[in-house]
Amino acid sequence: MEAVSGPKAPPGRAHRFISQLTSIGGEIVSKKRLILMVEDNADDELLTLDVLRGGGEQCEIIVARDGAEALDYLFATGAWAGRDPAATPSLVLLDLKLPKVSGFEVLTRIRANEQTRLIPVVLLTSSSEEEDMMRGYSSGANSFVRKPVEFERFAESVRQLGDYWLQVNEVPAR
Repeated sequence: MEAVSGPKAPPGRAHRFISQLTSIGGEIVSKKRLILMVEDNADDELLTLDVLRGGGEQCEIIVARDGAEALDYLFATGAWAGRDPAATPSLVLLDLKLPKVSGFEVLTRIRANEQTRLIPVVLLTSSSEEEDMMRGYSSGANSFVRKPVEFERFAESVRQLGDYWLQVNEVPAR
C-alpha cells in the first residue's frame, strides 16, 4: 500500500500520513481509522509509520513529537485550535519519556476528559521499568509494549499492534 500526503500540518509541528482507499468490487471504500502517535524518537517514528502503512491498515496517522503537542491535538488547542472535533483518534500510541509533558501526564489528561476517556491508549515505550508498567496500567493504559531494540522484532511488534488495534478491536461509536 502506498501512502499519500494529507493536508499540510502547521509548519514544524505534527504531520499526517493518509493511507490510500481500498477498492472492493470496483467501489472505493474508506475504512480509515485515525491514530495519534506520540513519539520523540525520529527512527522509531519512521519505522512505526512504515510498518503501519505497509501492513494494509486503512488509517490516518497524526504524529506529535512531544506531550504538549499531543494534548494540543487531542483538545484542539494551540497549533491544532479549530481542527475538526470529529477527528478524534481511534487509537493513541504513546511513548512515556517525552519532552515538555510526560506520557503519564498525557494519559492522565486523556482519561480525565469525557470526550477522550474511552480512546484506547497503547504505551509503546523503551522503558523496561516495572514501576512504569504499573503506573501506566494504573493510569488507564490499555496496553504496555516495550520497544524491542532489534529492527525485525520492533517491526513485528508494530505489525501485531496494527493488526489487533485496527482490525480486531472494536471501539464504541462517538
